Amino acid sequence: MSAIKKFAGQTAIYGFSTIFSRVLNFILTPLYTKVYPAAIYGIFTTMYAWASVLNAILAFGMETTFFRYLNKPDQNREKVYANTFITVAFITAVFLVGVLLFADYIAVWMRTGESSVDDYSRYIKYFAFILAADALAIVPFAKIRADERPLRYGMIKIFNILIFIGLNLFFLLLIPYILNNDLAGADFFRPWYRHGWVGYVFISNLAASIITLVLLLPELLQLKLRLDMPLIKEMLLYSFPILAANISFIINETSDKIFLGRLLPENISELHVGIYGACAKLAIFLNLFVQAFRLGAEPFFFSQAEKKNSGETYARIMNYFVIVVSVIFVGLSANIEILKYFIGSSSSPEQQAVYWSGLDVVPILLFGYACLGIYMNLSIWYKLSDQTRYGLYISGIGAVLTIILNIIFIPKYSYMASAWISLAAYAVMMILSYILGQKNYPIPYNLKKNLAYLLSSIVLVTLSFTIFNRNLIIGNLLFVFYAAAILYFERKELKLILGK
Repeated sequence: MSAIKKFAGQTAIYGFSTIFSRVLNFILTPLYTKVYPAAIYGIFTTMYAWASVLNAILAFGMETTFFRYLNKPDQNREKVYANTFITVAFITAVFLVGVLLFADYIAVWMRTGESSVDDYSRYIKYFAFILAADALAIVPFAKIRADERPLRYGMIKIFNILIFIGLNLFFLLLIPYILNNDLAGADFFRPWYRHGWVGYVFISNLAASIITLVLLLPELLQLKLRLDMPLIKEMLLYSFPILAANISFIINETSDKIFLGRLLPENISELHVGIYGACAKLAIFLNLFVQAFRLGAEPFFFSQAEKKNSGETYARIMNYFVIVVSVIFVGLSANIEILKYFIGSSSSPEQQAVYWSGLDVVPILLFGYACLGIYMNLSIWYKLSDQTRYGLYISGIGAVLTIILNIIFIPKYSYMASAWISLAAYAVMMILSYILGQKNYPIPYNLKKNLAYLLSSIVLVTLSFTIFNRNLIIGNLLFVFYAAAILYFERKELKLILGK
């Protein structure tokens, strides 16, 4: 129980910083939907979808590899830190040079809708530097987590978001206010400021990423850059399947938005991407918990691997995880009628109706994130047993499924197909990981209990969202009933935890 208590404490800090940062970031969504029409918001969604794919490539699976090799008794910690960073830095340098040389050609290929090639070329260059700065921060951030310093990790992440938000408010609200009221500085801003230009969001992101890298200087200055090629080759063999698995995962996460832009008619593609991207933001609240859990879980699980009762610890954490994601799933679905104002409160009634037309995807995406979180929890078996190729197989199957089904169904069903396909891919990955894990690295998960909580949550959400037509009162009564039932059935475990 002491190990779980330690894990819970660290995850709570990661969770607070992650949720606080993302909630601050989420505050920008109403601003974006006010400033940008859905078609322009589609550009925003598409660029960040591509950035997610490229971020996985630049990381090259080295974050997980760093934790794995750091906990091997025969490895020098300083050497592991230096060589994982060197690997990421080399890949990043090659990427940055390549993108800057061919930015115009990439822009011609990426452009959709009526946006200019010149604008897309600028966006690509901004993102090249954003991705480079973020990639160089990956290993220093992993070191902070390995050193069990969640407060420092959280403070840097929060500061990053505050800079990003501050610059967004400066470009999208303050400058237009100065220009509209002809205040001091208006003559300076008027010649170059472009109303409604989405590039200001990307400039804000770039500034925040660079400042974050500066804040990581204490960790960067601890690097002792001694190249160890045998170690790098060994780590690359471990990390390559993780890289491929991460890319496959990112394909599952982002390809739907890319395919929407490519497979729908040009006159509606950016519009539908914008609607889907905005409504998907409402599912982020569950994804926040999943990401916070991952930040605390990965270093913790590796540190527990050699302990006698590690399997029971992993199974117990899974129980808690399933309970929490099920409660969040039911609670968020019950309150869609409130949450929807985050993506439409500042828009005109017509624009509001456009964004809200996609709300049906939200519970589907929410349960997809629940499946993803369970998969992340389950995936520890192949990382601990050095069988990372299974991560490639599982994620690869999910990616192939996502690509094929998107190509088949998006032209007919648009973003509703994307939501269902995303859920199906994560569910398949979750099931495959459980089956293969129990054969290769058995962990005594309580399958019946976990399934009972998941299936009951699906029933309640279906009743709340479909049968009762998103009625707030009935939805929240069902939510309270569900939470009370969990408290009753888990009362002994809760007493034990509180007693400890």
